[in-house]
Amino acid sequence: MRRSLRSFTVTVAARGRMLVATTVGLGLAHCVDLEDDESCRAQREAIVQMRSGCICDGDSAGPSGGYGGDDDDDDGYGDGDGGDLSGDADEGCGCDVAAPAMDCAEVAAEYARLRSGCDCEEPEPEPAPEHPPTCDLDTPVTLYLSPDDSNSMSSPVQAREWALDGGALNGLDAAPFGARPWEFLNYYKFAYPVAEAGAVTLRAELRALAAEGEYYLQIGVGGEARSDDERAPLNLTLVLDESGSMEGEAMDMLKETCTVIAGRLRAGDLVSLVTWDTKNAVQLAAHEVSGPDDPALLQRIAALSPGGGTDLHGGLSAGYELARATYDRERINRVVLISDGGANVGITDAELIGEASQDEEQEGIYMVGVGVGVARQYNDHLMDRVTDLGKGAAVFIPHADEAWRVFGQDFVNTLDVAVRDVQVQLDMPPGFEIDEFSGEEFSADPDEIEPQHLAPNDAMVFLQRVRTCAPELVSTESELTVTVRYKDAKTRAPHELTETWSFDELLAQASPQLEKGLAVFTYARLFTGEASLDEATAQLELAESLLPGDGDLAELRAVIDAL
Repeated sequence: MRRSLRSFTVTVAARGRMLVATTVGLGLAHCVDLEDDESCRAQREAIVQMRSGCICDGDSAGPSGGYGGDDDDDDGYGDGDGGDLSGDADEGCGCDVAAPAMDCAEVAAEYARLRSGCDCEEPEPEPAPEHPPTCDLDTPVTLYLSPDDSNSMSSPVQAREWALDGGALNGLDAAPFGARPWEFLNYYKFAYPVAEAGAVTLRAELRALAAEGEYYLQIGVGGEARSDDERAPLNLTLVLDESGSMEGEAMDMLKETCTVIAGRLRAGDLVSLVTWDTKNAVQLAAHEVSGPDDPALLQRIAALSPGGGTDLHGGLSAGYELARATYDRERINRVVLISDGGANVGITDAELIGEASQDEEQEGIYMVGVGVGVARQYNDHLMDRVTDLGKGAAVFIPHADEAWRVFGQDFVNTLDVAVRDVQVQLDMPPGFEIDEFSGEEFSADPDEIEPQHLAPNDAMVFLQRVRTCAPELVSTESELTVTVRYKDAKTRAPHELTETWSFDELLAQASPQLEKGLAVFTYARLFTGEASLDEATAQLELAESLLPGDGDLAELRAVIDAL
């Protein structure tokens, strides 16, 4: 049987002061049945505490026969409802309720006697937390992050068009196209602070999850704002597919895209144009346009027509040859490859096709790969591979509205570069790891991560779920550090920015951009089969509550409702 000392309340008069003490097991009550080990232990601890505070002068007196009031159960110690007890110089516990007068030695003896008769079982001490064998609690964690080697944005457009055209996820593990979640984070906009010219800004947001030691962390690296009037002059080489597979919608969207680009040019910009099917024909070479909608350029665009095979490698090589011939370090040097993405004549190996773009990128001739055609028929694997190798953005143009969005509204964002070779380093306390990542890759080895260029009017977004194998070691003072290294777009001069935040600091802040990022990421995972409609809807509702009226979230809502 487990027993304990009974609790009771005593009102004590000591040195002219009235003290009301609710005590547990003063030692003046008997042991009683108890089933709770924790309570039994608490009573023992109370006895020890009260004994340590007892100072007796031997003269205290209480009511006759009293050890705490009427003795209804004849146990000889009273029932603990007590009365007014007095003592002129006694302080503490037992002396004030002892009768007749007892000195400290006697009180201590009485405590010891009563405690010795209580058979309370002490609980086993709680074991120290066990950590997995791989849990390294000594070494800080350093990781290098890449959202996407090429800043591509094709997947979200394909997903939107497929869904709004009647696509359904019922019974599908994933949508019937390659959805790459990092491209969704590239495509939608995030309101991070704008940087000074030639610099970047850095922000982090953190949200704790229900599981102890798990968090969502979002990092945003913002670029400078730059208008069309502020951009450098262009040296633009259009590499255009006129093969037979371009018949119909694909050729229409190629012409629409070129027409939108023509409308955004300024006087003095240089444009070269090469068309290709089984041969490569230079239509314009370093043509200096008179301004928007240059007549000579529009005439060449209108004359385009499909026919023949598709020598993608030949067309790309011819385009870079033109770009090299007109290269100007003071200009934005871009090759814009527009095709339905099919290569069926000539060298079709993606690695070989990518060599040209890789080599020329080192000299600052950047690439944009533009896929055109019908979303349900478009296969973007080859175009994605080519642009990935050359760190060029891959986009998809299914209709005129998207052509305007990418090359009209976001003209500077699509074609210009704010800073080069951005590398992001994340330092976390020992025991932490990335459990889920929105980007293309991360590694403890910086050599395994390709740096990425950052465009004006844009931000890189890194969303990750992080967790620790030792959550009890995380305190409000635990810190996260992010370092961004980058190069000047023109001079290639290296720069670095480092920010450190405590967990307490980040958790105390609102995180609307994180919740938007999580809404976009969960939406993207709908199309990879890794998230449900209910999950996507719940996170979208949370983001909408923090960012009412956000146009990107409205687009996500329309697509989710269509599904």
